[in-house]
Amino acid sequence: MTAQPTEQPKKASKAGRNLPAAITVGVTLGAVLVVGLFYVPAVLVFLAAAAVAVGTWEVCHGLNQKRGMGVPLIPAVATAFLMPFAAYYGGGQWLIFTVVASILVLIGWRIVGKRDGMIMSIMGSIFVMSWVPFMISLALLLYREESGAGKVLMILLMAIGNDTWGYIAGVLWGKHPMAPKISPKKTWEGFAGSMVGSIIVGIICSMVIGDPWWYGIIVAIFLVIASTVGDLGESMVKREIGIKDMSNLLPGHGGVMDRLDSIVFAIATGYVIFAVLGAIF
Repeated sequence: MTAQPTEQPKKASKAGRNLPAAITVGVTLGAVLVVGLFYVPAVLVFLAAAAVAVGTWEVCHGLNQKRGMGVPLIPAVATAFLMPFAAYYGGGQWLIFTVVASILVLIGWRIVGKRDGMIMSIMGSIFVMSWVPFMISLALLLYREESGAGKVLMILLMAIGNDTWGYIAGVLWGKHPMAPKISPKKTWEGFAGSMVGSIIVGIICSMVIGDPWWYGIIVAIFLVIASTVGDLGESMVKREIGIKDMSNLLPGHGGVMDRLDSIVFAIATGYVIFAVLGAIF
């Protein structure tokens, strides 16, 4: 009998991801986002609510399973899901009320549980609710304003572009790591590429939505800094927990929070910057 040829293992992509799956998921979510932004606002609200609910579950699950934080999972996910609805349909006051109420619910839930680890559980609950659902819900507040859809899209494009331009510049010229103990592959050259690319995107987006072109420069500078800090922050959390990805729910991407890491801080920063620019000019 002749020996059967052994099947050669498939080579992993240089990016370490399933690129076709990643592109498919990205395009699909992008299409749903555009529909929500410009045609059916309810779709945008539900998409944001689903994202924060899953993101909250990922963070809570990681903190609980790897670090024993004891963050109440069910009330955390349930109250996080409500925040985008409160922001869009009720405005800023209802968002703040929902944030405070959610923290009180988590604390109350934990009080009736076991006594061990209560402090860590409460601190973890406040951290999760302030980080994921609150910051994402600010996008719905911005969406309610004049030219809100364009501003939200501008922030998202710049946050995504920040990763893209930074990756390209880092691969081509990256030599000096920004934070080698947290994210060894993130370099100052990549940061410079993110800044240049985001400024270009920001100028174009500002002119499209009817704002002065130089708005784009100001927004880009702050958003690149915020997105980079957000990316490093999530990397720090994952290293502390001891995981590579928050989950594997999104094929080719990892977890929801692996895609929202830079976007979360970009949205919060963009909301503040647009408010300040509107008040001054």
